[in-house]
Amino acid sequence: MTGNKNYSMELLFKALADRTRLRLLNLIGDDEICVCFFVEVLGTNQPKISRHLAYLRKAGVVSGRRDGKWIHYRVVEPPDEYAANVFREVRSWLRNDSNMQLDRARLKQICCSTQLPIQLQKAPRPANLGA
Repeated sequence: MTGNKNYSMELLFKALADRTRLRLLNLIGDDEICVCFFVEVLGTNQPKISRHLAYLRKAGVVSGRRDGKWIHYRVVEPPDEYAANVFREVRSWLRNDSNMQLDRARLKQICCSTQLPIQLQKAPRPANLGA
């Protein structure tokens, strides 16, 4: 195994050193999630969520896709093999943390509800959340 000389170890660890960013990674899981759902689940404003997502994008662990006015985010593994191993372990830890599980349960409750909150009624629901 060899490390990628162009990948920033410091940037990865800084990205993972913030609770909100960890919560975002956990909420994304293996899905593709619209920013508007993060705002609803975390109870914070969209600019703050977007700043954290930008930091995660800069660290190379999420990517965004625009669909009209909606921006969807998904997790991507870092290009460096060592970083990817660390990242997989962190994601596993997040999946097993009881507080992070509460966030996922809230996301699932909101997304799978027959009546979405007004601000989410036109938002595309995550496709794989129930899987």
